[in-house]
Amino acid sequence: MYFFLSAFASLFALAAILVWRQRAKIAPLVPPRVANRLPYFRHYAYSPLPGSSFADQAAGGLSSSTFDLEGNIFGGDSRVGLDEHGAAEVNDIMRREHVSFDQARVIRQQRYLARNGIDPSGMPLDSKAITRL
Repeated sequence: MYFFLSAFASLFALAAILVWRQRAKIAPLVPPRVANRLPYFRHYAYSPLPGSSFADQAAGGLSSSTFDLEGNIFGGDSRVGLDEHGAAEVNDIMRREHVSFDQARVIRQQRYLARNGIDPSGMPLDSKAITRL
């Protein structure tokens, strides 16, 4: 009994080591639904979402005079569109706080900087950061 248990554990450990060593080759084969849950495979799981073109986003209110997506639309830009996560976050800020698209972009950027330890002026908040020589 213990022999089979130890043999099974050894084979499982060997398989885990082989998967870990070959993870760069295995990553593109992992389905995106599974890859999004695993930290290492997450960046291999990118796939553009349908309906996220510049035209769809401009029609959804993600455009202004200072951030004009129509230049991309009329210029025949081959990219898919704006980052889906960022666009959803800006839409959420616009809806919750009743602000314009430009104001929502500023709020999102300030929150992003604060999460990364940077004050709104762009200076790091870390006391050990070297800001001048």
